[in-house]
Amino acid sequence: MNGSADPKDVVIEPDGPSEVSQDDPDNDPKTPADEESNAGLDDAKSDDNSAEEYKVRLRKELVSRDGHREIYKDINVLLRFKDDTIEQAYGLYRQPQSSVPLLGGLIVQFIGLVFSILVLPRTALHFEIVLPPLIIIAILVFISVAENFPGSLPAFITLNSKRFNDCLGLRKSTAIIIVLLIGISNASDMLASSGRTALHLNVTNASLLSTEMHPATICLFPSYFSNFAVLILIAVSIITQLSHLSKIALMVIITAIHCYINVFHLDEAFRNEDFGILNVFPLRYTLSALLVAVTIALSLLARHIDKVDRVIFMWKTEVSDQKERASDMRRRNEALVYNVLPMHVAEHFMGNKKRSHDDLYSQSYAEVGVLFASMPNFSDFYSEETVNNQGLECLRFLNEVISDYDALLELPQFQDIIKIKTIGSTYMAASGLNPSRIVKPEDPISLRWAHLALLVEFALELKKALQGINEQSFNHFVLKMGVNHGPITAGVIGARKPHYDIWGNTVNVASRMESTGKAGAVQVTEETCQILQTFGYTFEQRGLVAVKGKGQLMTYYLQGKVPKNASPILPVTTMETVQEVEEPKESPPALAPSESPAHQITSVSSSTTSPNSVRLNQEYVEMKVSSSSTSNAVPAITVNEQNHQLVTEQKAAAIQ
Repeated sequence: MNGSADPKDVVIEPDGPSEVSQDDPDNDPKTPADEESNAGLDDAKSDDNSAEEYKVRLRKELVSRDGHREIYKDINVLLRFKDDTIEQAYGLYRQPQSSVPLLGGLIVQFIGLVFSILVLPRTALHFEIVLPPLIIIAILVFISVAENFPGSLPAFITLNSKRFNDCLGLRKSTAIIIVLLIGISNASDMLASSGRTALHLNVTNASLLSTEMHPATICLFPSYFSNFAVLILIAVSIITQLSHLSKIALMVIITAIHCYINVFHLDEAFRNEDFGILNVFPLRYTLSALLVAVTIALSLLARHIDKVDRVIFMWKTEVSDQKERASDMRRRNEALVYNVLPMHVAEHFMGNKKRSHDDLYSQSYAEVGVLFASMPNFSDFYSEETVNNQGLECLRFLNEVISDYDALLELPQFQDIIKIKTIGSTYMAASGLNPSRIVKPEDPISLRWAHLALLVEFALELKKALQGINEQSFNHFVLKMGVNHGPITAGVIGARKPHYDIWGNTVNVASRMESTGKAGAVQVTEETCQILQTFGYTFEQRGLVAVKGKGQLMTYYLQGKVPKNASPILPVTTMETVQEVEEPKESPPALAPSESPAHQITSVSSSTTSPNSVRLNQEYVEMKVSSSSTSNAVPAITVNEQNHQLVTEQKAAAIQ
C-alpha cells in the first residue's frame, strides 16, 4: 500500500465510525474527555472536507459540460427540436420579464420623434407619420410589461397583462406589430422627405432656391434615416417573443425597404449630402451596405441567442426532471422511514436540523400498554423442503399474515397503536407512545388507559384476521398473546440504520404473559385485569405463574367484552401455580419412569412456546438440561389429587 491513500479507496462504514488502526509510539493514555473532543474535531474536519470536495466536483462538472455541443443532437439546422413535444413545450415556455425588451421598440420610436424635431424636416406630415405609431406602440408595450409591476399598478391590470402574455399567439403578434409599425413609420417618413431637397447646393444666391420651400422643411441629412434603421434592427434582435427565423425575416424586410428607398428615392438628397461632406463613395450605397452588414451580424446574434435560450431551456428541463426525481426519491425515503419508525420519531430524524451519526434518541413513558402475539404452531408448519420451495412458501404465508396485521394499524381506530417489531412469528405492538398525549395522575382510568383497552381490542382483531386467513388457506393457526401495562423506555438504536425499540420490566412481563399463556387466549396480570374491567372486559382467573425476577404473579385469561353490569371475572374452582421453564434448544431426552405426571404436564405447557421465537427485551438465560437433572426435577405444578387424574388423561391425549 502506498504512503498516501487514494480518496477512492476510502470506505465509509454504513453505521458508526470505522475502525482505523494507528501507531502510537508514545502510548499516551487519553481521557474520555480528550477522546470525545478529538472525535468532535474529526467529525467537523470530515464535514468540511466533504463539503469542499462536493464543491470541487460540482465546479468541475459545470465546467466540463458544454451545452452548445450537447444540444446539436437534439436540434436540426433551423434550431428546432427534433422532438415535436419538446418544441411545443419550448414555444409555450416564457421566461420571466420576457416582455421587457419590447421597451426597446418604444424607445426607438421616441428617438424618431426627437429626430423629427431636431434634425429631420419639421412638417405636419412628418408628425402625422411618427406620432400615431408611437401612441399605439406605447399602449401595446404597457399591456405587455404591466405584469412586471404588481406593486405599482392595480391588480386587475397586472392580472390581465399576465393573461395577455401567457397566450403565445398574442405575444408573437404584439412583437411583430411593434416592429412593423416602427419600420413602416421610418420608411414612410423617408418617402415623404424624398421630394423636399435643394435643387442646386452649388448656387450661392439664395434667391435661386424655391421660394415655396421653407428651409426647415428641406431634407438636408437623409443619412439619419439609415442610422435610425440600424436602431430598428437592434430593437428587433433583442425581442425574446420571436424566434431567430422570425427576427431574420423582419430584419431582411426592413433592410431591403430602406436600401431601396436610399438608392432610388433619396438619391438626390444623398448627392447633396455627399457634395457637402466630400465622400469618395456615394453615401446611399455606403449606408445600404452598412444596413446589410448590420443585418447579417444581428442575424448571427439572433441565432446565437436562440441557441442559448434553447440550451437554457434544456438545462432547466433537466434540472426540473432531476428535482422531480429527487422529490420522488425523498417521498419514497420518507415513506420508508415512516414505515420503519413511528411518526413522531421519524419527524425527529427527518427534520432540517443537522445531527451527528452518534446522536441518541430516547423517551420515557409512564403509562404504556405492551402486546406480544405469536403463533406457537408455526414452527411445526415451517420446513425447508422441495415441496414448499425450500421454505419460501412458508415465509410467503407468514408475510401475508404480518401484512394483514399491519393493515389493521392503518385503520383510524388503531392509529395510536405502534408496531414495534416482529421476531419470527411473534408480533410486538405497544400503545400510549404518543408524546403529545398529556395525562395527569388524577385523571380517571377511562381516560388514562383508554389506549390499553384499544390495544386489547387490537389483539382481538388480530385473532379475527388470523381466523380469516385460516379459512382461506385451510390451516389451523392460533394466536397466543400476552398484555401488560406500565412504564417503559423507548429509543432508537443506530441512527444510520435506525431501529426503534422499547425496554423495561413492563416489556419483560408482557413477554412472559405470552410465553406462559395458552394458545388461543390473551393472558394478563392482575393489575392489567383490574384496569380493563372498567372498560367492560371479562376475565377468567388462571392462577399463580412464577415469572423470573417477579416471583409468582396472579394471571387471568381474557374472555371477551360484555356490558358493564356483568361480572368482570369468572372464578374457577381450581387454583394452580404454574412454574415457567424455558425450553432447551435441543430436543429433550426421553422421560424417565420415575418422573411424576405433574412434571410431564410442565413439559407440555412449556412446549407451546415457539422454539424459533427470539424475544429481545427479556433476560436471555440458557438452562443446561441433562438427563441427570431431568431425573431429579421437582414437580412444578401442584394440584390436588382430585384433579390429578384428569390432568394426566389430558397429557396422554395430547401425546397421542
